[in-house]
Amino acid sequence: MNESLVLSLSDSITEDEVVDLYRANHWSSAEKPDQLLPALRHSHSLVTARIDGRLVGLGNAISDGFLVVYYPHMLVHPDVQGQGIGRRMMEALQSVYAGFHQQMLTADGDAVAFYEALGFERAGRTSPMWIYAGNEH
Repeated sequence: MNESLVLSLSDSITEDEVVDLYRANHWSSAEKPDQLLPALRHSHSLVTARIDGRLVGLGNAISDGFLVVYYPHMLVHPDVQGQGIGRRMMEALQSVYAGFHQQMLTADGDAVAFYEALGFERAGRTSPMWIYAGNEH
């Protein structure tokens, strides 16, 4: 892995770099920067990964601060995927919420194996449900 990787749990982010990262991952929220940026900035926790100052990863958490945390976004730029960056970002977030009763997320496609390797498992007999205005699934 690149030795210049820097993780931060309280990094500032700019619209251009966030939109670039989301577009590189084909996430439809890139088309809604006026909503995306405030959502990320007002998360309970935000972790970023930078290589030589360039934003290459981002993840966030929404939480009640005591019992439950939900991890809605975890992205690593396709150019540097498979180098452990996502794992390190999730470990940083999970260190904040280690004692929580419930840590939740929604995983799709190839992300399922990634999260299973971090200890997540299917939530009983639950079914994922949503009202969703996106188009990347």
